[in-house]
Amino acid sequence: MHTDVNALFANLWQDYVAVTPSAKKVHQLLGSSQQDDVINDHIALRTFNLEKVGLAKLAAHFLALGYEECGEYHFAAKKLYAKHFEHPDRNQPKVFISELLLDKCSAFLRDTITELVAQIPDEAVTADNFLYSGTHWQVSQATYEKLLAESEYAAWVAAWGYRANHFTVSVNELASFDSLEQVNTALKHAGFLLNTSGGEIKGTPDVYLEQSSTLADLHQVQFSDTVATIPSCFYEFARRYPLSCGMLYTGFVAASADKIFESTNAR
Repeated sequence: MHTDVNALFANLWQDYVAVTPSAKKVHQLLGSSQQDDVINDHIALRTFNLEKVGLAKLAAHFLALGYEECGEYHFAAKKLYAKHFEHPDRNQPKVFISELLLDKCSAFLRDTITELVAQIPDEAVTADNFLYSGTHWQVSQATYEKLLAESEYAAWVAAWGYRANHFTVSVNELASFDSLEQVNTALKHAGFLLNTSGGEIKGTPDVYLEQSSTLADLHQVQFSDTVATIPSCFYEFARRYPLSCGMLYTGFVAASADKIFESTNAR
């Protein structure tokens, strides 16, 4: 596992932009001339509730770097469970890790995912690069499509493996924008497509968090039998509001996150 939190996030970022080229355009669009005000609020990772690769195994990489567990979330309709983690140094990004509850899925999906995960060497899960190691298996396009019909989440991980599903711009830190509405307007004028599920802005100041996101880039993926273009990763934007104590809210809102997951939906 990594011993340097900055090195871990640098590697996660390089892996993410390799399949999400629009991320660099977002930086150019939103950053001021110094480009140092595009601060990462959090990243998200996806996995399955199998012991080998469950949420706890991914979290171990962050706990070893000083992160602490801070909240848990349930997504009944999507059959997901999630936790978020924070570092004592508030300048470090938060981490949101979710897992698909396979016991709530069909036998086909459960068996398919179990077979894919079985191909991951045990030692790979604790290796420095696991969180940005991609797939450790081969899956056919037909299998991907069948998974997609039941769970977009399962299909996405089957196709892309282990990597940051998204990074998130902290709107609070932007020098040139005061609101999420302004950010969304700039993105749309630049030709970006936004996730409109649940509205362009999910959440309100009343729940201390507003979020929006682009739709995932369309990028080529190598299936076992062909190359196809499918949704890869997306960019999120978060505006946090102060609690009564004056500190910015650092958690997540399940009702909003539920809609953010749909940024990778096939279209």
